[in-house]
Parts: sequence; C-alpha cells; structure tokens
Amino acid sequence: MPGRARIRSKMADFASAIAPMSAVSALILAAGRGERMRPLTDHTPKPLLEVHGKPLIVWHLEALARDGVRQVVINTAHLEDQFPKALGDGSRWGLQIHYSMEGRDHGGALETAGGIRNALPFLSEVFWVVAGDVFVPGFRFDQNAAEAFARGSDWGQMWLVPNPAHVPQGDFALTPQGRVLRKDTAPTGTPTYTYSTIGLYRPEMVGGIAPGQKAALRPYLERAIDAGRLAGQVYTGPWTDVGTPQRLLELNQSPAPGQAG
Repeated sequence: MPGRARIRSKMADFASAIAPMSAVSALILAAGRGERMRPLTDHTPKPLLEVHGKPLIVWHLEALARDGVRQVVINTAHLEDQFPKALGDGSRWGLQIHYSMEGRDHGGALETAGGIRNALPFLSEVFWVVAGDVFVPGFRFDQNAAEAFARGSDWGQMWLVPNPAHVPQGDFALTPQGRVLRKDTAPTGTPTYTYSTIGLYRPEMVGGIAPGQKAALRPYLERAIDAGRLAGQVYTGPWTDVGTPQRLLELNQSPAPGQAG
C-alpha cells in the first residue's frame, strides 16, 4: 500500500504540472486621493475621470475582458462609493468585480503594497496589477506572458516605459537579460526606464505585510531586486500617467485611439 500511495502522489504531482494554469485575476489600483489632479478629484475619483468619453478605469476593464481576464479586484478609498455605482458588478464587460474598500474597512488608503496585500484573498496565485490612473490603450494583458511568468520563480515582472519628461532619470535600470536593478547601483551604462504601473506579481512580493497595514510598493520592489526575483521588459506603445489636469486635457484633445482587437 505505501508503494501505491507513492505512485498516486507522483501521478497527482504530474497532473498538477501539466494542468493549465488557473485563471489569472487582476487588481486595479484606484484608492488614491489624486492631489495633483485637484480640483477635479474633489468630486470625482481620478480613475473615473473620462478620456475620450470613457472613465480611465473602463479602458482597463475593456482591455482585461478582451484578453480573457474574468476576475477583477478594484481597491478604493477616496470617494469610494462612486465606483460600485459607476461600474456595478462588472457583468456588462463579462467580468466579476470585487471591491476592496479600504476607506470603509481601514479608514483610508493603504498605499500600493498595502492595497495589494489586502486584496490577496480575492486574487489568483499569479495576478496582474495596473494603476487606475494610467492611459495605455494598446497594452495586452497577455495570457502567454502570465503563463510564462507562472512557470518561473520571480516574485514580479514589471513593464517599463521610456522615460517621460516628468521622470527624466527613470525609476529602475534594466539589463539586456531582462533583470530589473536599482538604478543607483546598476553597472555604468545600464539603461533606465520608468515603471508603467503594470506588472505581474505573486503574493511573495508583499510578503511580511499584515492585512490592513499601510505600505508603499517601492521598498518591496527593491527587496525583490536584491533577491534576484524581479524581471522587466520595455513597453513602447502609447502610455500616459494622467497625473495633472493638463495631461488629461491634452489626452482629450488628441485623436481617440482605435479599439484594439
């Protein structure tokens, strides 16, 4: 009998190894106050501000649905009651939306790493994270990328963008092998890029944070860098950090992007 048990165990391990990865979920970060966007954000959360007739966050929801993601978590704090009223349960896009309401449950926003940690019970083993206040209409939440990431051992994979005018020095360095480094300790000549706020992550990225604890993401990204567990790649499509009223105005005055398909 012990021999049969070992055989069954090996068969179960093999079946698990060849089984398709479970559905990947996504977290849209939408809890911030948006101070630089005031007075617009005095009455509207930044992700609900419109670009070409649609709230910023709806561009993400449409892209996630198009690319096969079905479970989405949205973390909220500032004016958070507006999100369920505007977006509902996600069924209009073929999604299921869960709201991680940090304002109601914890008295305010938990910052990025704290928000990710708080949402973990509703997320898959590997999950997308994207900020609700970036406009990136051509990005693909590619299932193949998620599956490749799941087969590895990294805690995170970041999408980086060429440095915009407001971040001329970039956030991180990136090697030709796709490893993210701290820009201040990277070898001379290693190019630097700006974090797009889009990434694939595992729970290990925010390991050690307690539920409901406020925590910024940067120290945890640097911990992953030091452990050799952070990958990156460059995204060169249209990308805007909608951080000021002027950038929002310029987006709405520019030609509307075609629907990606």
